[in-house]
Amino acid sequence: MNEGDAVTDGRRARGHKRRAEIIGATLAVVRRDGAAGVTHRTVAKEAGIPTSLSTYYFATLDDLLVATLSSVADAYTARIRDIIDHDDDKLHGLAALIAESAGPGRDRALAERELSSLAARRPALRPTARRWRENVAELAGHFTDDPGAVAALVAASDGLCTAILIDNAPADTGYIRAVLQQTLGGETIIRPS
Repeated sequence: MNEGDAVTDGRRARGHKRRAEIIGATLAVVRRDGAAGVTHRTVAKEAGIPTSLSTYYFATLDDLLVATLSSVADAYTARIRDIIDHDDDKLHGLAALIAESAGPGRDRALAERELSSLAARRPALRPTARRWRENVAELAGHFTDDPGAVAALVAASDGLCTAILIDNAPADTGYIRAVLQQTLGGETIIRPS
């Protein structure tokens, strides 16, 4: 690798880090002020950077919101993939993922749900939100062959997350697991490897 490549790689790494910091600041603003509070100015202030730097990386507010929602969606689907690939008891793993919304990650989960609900009002976010749901549905296909059950599993996950957040109560993983099992007709939903 020559010196020019090393400089380019360093700049690229700093750019990725800065984008991640701005996305993290955006989630912090949503947690504190709601999605309506997100502006380049409030995000830049939260990140401790000039507003011009926020607009350098994300030219429009829609660009910033799409990047933030994409980041949230990628993290969520990565967790489901991890459950599929590594957890012996996949249904328990999925229930634990849903239950996290009522634990230490509750503020982040509230921010994520508010961001995803923005898609109904901001057309630029709709493709990201649609892709997120499609990815989750595709991953749910690893749990069952029945298309109706896949849809039920995705809906149960959404509904349980909402209920946990609204009730503001600790989530019982065993209860969530039982609800997910019942949602899928009481049959064994995990496909054999």
